[in-house]
Amino acid sequence: MPVSPTASAQAVALLRDLGAAELAHPGGSLLAHLQRVHERLAAWGARPALQLAGLCHACYGTDGFPTALLPLDRRAELAVVIGAEAEAIVYLYGSCDRKATYSALADADAAVHDRFTSRPHIPEPQLRHDFAELTVANELDLACIDPSFRAQWGGKLLALFARFRPLLSQPAWSSCQAVLASQSSSGHEDNGREQFFS
Repeated sequence: MPVSPTASAQAVALLRDLGAAELAHPGGSLLAHLQRVHERLAAWGARPALQLAGLCHACYGTDGFPTALLPLDRRAELAVVIGAEAEAIVYLYGSCDRKATYSALADADAAVHDRFTSRPHIPEPQLRHDFAELTVANELDLACIDPSFRAQWGGKLLALFARFRPLLSQPAWSSCQAVLASQSSSGHEDNGREQFFS
């Protein structure tokens, strides 16, 4: 189901107000990247909350892109624009300590480590699926936009996403294979690098 044009337009307007169109990011601006992630999730048939989260996923910064558009004490402002469910996905995505979380993400009882609070917590299954799908959409955008990124990290990303496979939709997994399979020969595990993906 598509996101309502009003919700999407309001989210883009907020991102512009917060300076996302002026922040450099591979492939142009941060706003352009966020819009591409949103479009990829929509193409995979993600529900509206996840699509809106994709559009705003860098609002609090991430473990791989530290620039925050909004401080955490303004979470309510984002929730008003995209809804509480989408904002919770954005918070989980931004707060995740990737090195401590990624290797066991597909395990139902594995904790996500919050880099803002330094506390682990176990997300609900839907939120865990959303996080994995958003992670894939984000990294595949970078791999498609930047051939050097894909050449250097594509194999490792494919290995990581193979571990995420139980959490991914079929369209997401098919996209992983289509975009990253040519790099799979270098896909050995390297947990020390994972936190630096953006």
